[in-house]
Amino acid sequence: MNPRELRADTPALHEDVYLNFGAHGPSPQYVVEAADEFVRSHEYETSTRNDPYEVAFDTYDRVRERVATFVGADDDEIALTESTTAGINAVATSIDWEPGDTVVRTDLEHPAGTLPWQRLEQKGIDVRVVETENGRVDLDAFTEAVEDARLACFSAVTWTHGTQLPVSDLVDIAHEAGAFALVDAVQVPGQLPMDVGDWGADAVAAAGHKWLLGLWGGGFLYVDRTVADSLLPTTVGYRSVETPTADPYEFAAGARRFEVGSANPAPHVALAEAIEAIDEVGVDRIAGRIQELASELADGIPDNRVLSPADPDSGLVTIDVDDPEGTVDRLASEGIVVRALPTPDAVRASVHAVNTRAEIERLLDVLASEWN
Repeated sequence: MNPRELRADTPALHEDVYLNFGAHGPSPQYVVEAADEFVRSHEYETSTRNDPYEVAFDTYDRVRERVATFVGADDDEIALTESTTAGINAVATSIDWEPGDTVVRTDLEHPAGTLPWQRLEQKGIDVRVVETENGRVDLDAFTEAVEDARLACFSAVTWTHGTQLPVSDLVDIAHEAGAFALVDAVQVPGQLPMDVGDWGADAVAAAGHKWLLGLWGGGFLYVDRTVADSLLPTTVGYRSVETPTADPYEFAAGARRFEVGSANPAPHVALAEAIEAIDEVGVDRIAGRIQELASELADGIPDNRVLSPADPDSGLVTIDVDDPEGTVDRLASEGIVVRALPTPDAVRASVHAVNTRAEIERLLDVLASEWN
């Protein structure tokens, strides 16, 4: 399969110029159908020969295995979550914090990577923010910030500028300081190659409803098996323990301790189907096509208006306009979908491999009226 075929399989891309994959990636028809088929089978064919719990648990296992292969992990290092936010919160609430402990984050983080730490601030945890410039993290500043920190949280690809942060370097610096390294990777899977083993992080949170073109609710959390036992979730259920009837209970080994109870498997069935489609096209091929289209977009914008790198790191291209919300509305009236950002005060176009050069040109034509 090629990107053109993937586009043809995605009904939402047939009319509007959709350039908002960094927020939501519309699903191909067969991804939706996979979820629908699972729900119908699970609800309509339940019988003594088709135990619904057995079917669900077999499905969880299959999806964990598929996700693990895709991101370079082992099955027991993957937990199925609702979202990236759920994964970050799961880690944040599983650490035995003490007043005076320090969390480090950058000023580039999505609310998913800021709100859990704001909550901990209310309990006496110090949150230290590393200030950045143009979407880049100064390694010396990060080193100084994490010197006495307990945890560092940062994005692999920033939602503000589309910059790729040096994940493995930041992880090494955090570990050298004795800090837990937690990565928000939601802008990576489906857009760029991803290998959690190369990164070396303790935990990586992500989801499939953006560049993977999966459904909402299909998130996942990677937890390195060497640190999993040190994390004690504040929620517990029959999926998170070794023996549900045991008293006292024992958390399941590895990442599965972060799964709780009877969650609907359908979004994760769709996640596995979406991964199959992306793999069939090829992540390297997708990344190359995104680079071509994002570069064409950046090249067509006045230099002083491009807030992302002039040579884009990803498909996320942030553009300075005088009235971001108004610009989004004007573009929408022309059938072009982008989004406004709160910080920086700008609009962001998210270019996927399923987009076309004609769509990039159309966006540039409408934007040109903003500056003329």
